[in-house]
Amino acid sequence: MGRQRQWLSATVIAHLVTLPLGMSAPAVWALSATLEGVEGEVAGNIRAYLQNIEEDEYTETRLEGEIRQRTRQAMRVYGYYEPDISIDLPEEGEPRLTIEPGPQVTIEILDINILGDAAQDEPFEDALEGFPLKEGDTLRHAPWDRLRGEFSGLAIERGYFDWGFTDRRMEVRPYLQSARLYMDFDSGPRYRFGETLITGSHIQPERLQQMRTYEVDEPYLAESLARFNQRLAETGWFSSVSVRPRLETAQELALAPSGGGDPWWVSATESQPTRPRITSSALASALSTQQSGDTSLPIDVSVEPANRHQFETGIGFATDVGPRLRFGWDQPWINRYGHSLDHDLYLSAPEQRFTGVYDIPLEDPLRDSYRLQYGVRNVDDSDTDSLEGTVEIARRWEFDNDWVQSLYFRTTYEDFTQGGEADQVWLFYPGIQWSRTRTRPQRFPLWGDRQQFSVEYSDQAWGSDAQFLRLTGDTEWIRTYGDDNRFLARVSFGAIETRDFDKIPPSLRFFVGGDRSVRGYSYEGLSPRNEEGKLRGGQQKLTSSLEYQRRVTGAWWGAAFVDAGDAFDNWGPADLKKSVGLGVRWISPVGPIRLDVAHPLDDADDNWRLHFSIGPEF
Repeated sequence: MGRQRQWLSATVIAHLVTLPLGMSAPAVWALSATLEGVEGEVAGNIRAYLQNIEEDEYTETRLEGEIRQRTRQAMRVYGYYEPDISIDLPEEGEPRLTIEPGPQVTIEILDINILGDAAQDEPFEDALEGFPLKEGDTLRHAPWDRLRGEFSGLAIERGYFDWGFTDRRMEVRPYLQSARLYMDFDSGPRYRFGETLITGSHIQPERLQQMRTYEVDEPYLAESLARFNQRLAETGWFSSVSVRPRLETAQELALAPSGGGDPWWVSATESQPTRPRITSSALASALSTQQSGDTSLPIDVSVEPANRHQFETGIGFATDVGPRLRFGWDQPWINRYGHSLDHDLYLSAPEQRFTGVYDIPLEDPLRDSYRLQYGVRNVDDSDTDSLEGTVEIARRWEFDNDWVQSLYFRTTYEDFTQGGEADQVWLFYPGIQWSRTRTRPQRFPLWGDRQQFSVEYSDQAWGSDAQFLRLTGDTEWIRTYGDDNRFLARVSFGAIETRDFDKIPPSLRFFVGGDRSVRGYSYEGLSPRNEEGKLRGGQQKLTSSLEYQRRVTGAWWGAAFVDAGDAFDNWGPADLKKSVGLGVRWISPVGPIRLDVAHPLDDADDNWRLHFSIGPEF
């Protein structure tokens, strides 16, 4: 058989070649039989072949013949070509099969060859080296069929679009208990990436070209197209993205009639996608191009713009802040350069804030950008009363290891009263932050971690009202062992070195307590206090938490935890506040819902506190 061009997708091929050997379409469990003389995989495959026989549709003679034929087919895939099968069909009860398997066929000749460019391609070499059968082994059909599927799947994935089997034979001689296996796979040439044509984009094509995960004339790889497709989708600029190689065969080209007009089949296929039509001379030219060995493969990218205005609302509740409302207005693109603008409004009893982010993507839009952030925040909680306005300009980089670096300059005006002491301050300070968040799955992570570390510095030399060096860091880890044991650990620290602590606004001081800090204590209720007993905020903080969760049933989990932490003024606390508790987790359709009962171990009132919240840990 000569080489032929194959146009099946790699997904379809992989699906076809990984079907369990001997399995049919979803079966009707109508016939079960008692088997004697065979066991293990052989017996299992026989049952698989017999399971969709409906006894009522056969006469006794036909039923016996059908059972015998299917049993032989099921045993051949394990090398049994001459079994002796006795069938007993009682009037009542299951059919009984007594089987003498006989000798297994062994491989006398095994001849497998890879021809074409794939002969030097490592994945094909690995597939061939991993083939488990050799001469003298018992014949099994599954590895042979699996290798055939691997070759064809690799060919599609790696750009060998002219592949074919020039020889593929399995010659079995049951009377000699021997088999001869021949396979010659001719990959033909490997295609290479050609030019990329982008249609339907409202964003500059040059900007999308910069996001390509391949270069022109690189060997074709389906994975590169998939990553390019994913990167385009992640920008948020498009409602749909399609990245495809331009594959055309003579069968796909419809000849235009010589007299002009539409060919006769157009009216019969109006509902089908329109294919290009060319003249016979153009067709001959196209075919000659293929025959000339041109392996450049153009890539077609088709996109549709996303909605320019997107709105999102959210309602939640947490014990610390009570009911909360969020309204988001996102503009994933506002011009042809891909700039975006997001606004967010958050409302709760102790805090209200409005923030905006203007994003200017650079050469790699997903990884490099400038950001202008601004916001207004009002806090009225316990001993804190603050009105804050902030503007920040940042340069953001995302690295290949998923770490994100942000270098920023922030200016803040805050009018505050903390613990009865009022002030108004202007702060101008640069900072740098490193962060990384990894979770899977997203809604209720069974594995994940989050790290964040930042350094900020303010000085009166450039007009700031206070001089300080501020460091913060957080790390959280989620690990699951087995299917039912989930562990969560968290550590958070912060420190401010300053001689002007009275000028440090509440937004930069440290407070501890609440359902995301030390449970069992009120929200941000732990910090040093002034002479009047009011919260003043600390110059340092340290918190930690260890939690064990056990699945009870389905989406319900139980939890036990211990928390410790405090905010303080000296480097190193004299003693950390501690709490223990139990909780329940329900993985609801809208996200995890957490209910905790926590007991503070260092509270004079010795009270229990209930914590309720919605959403993942991070």
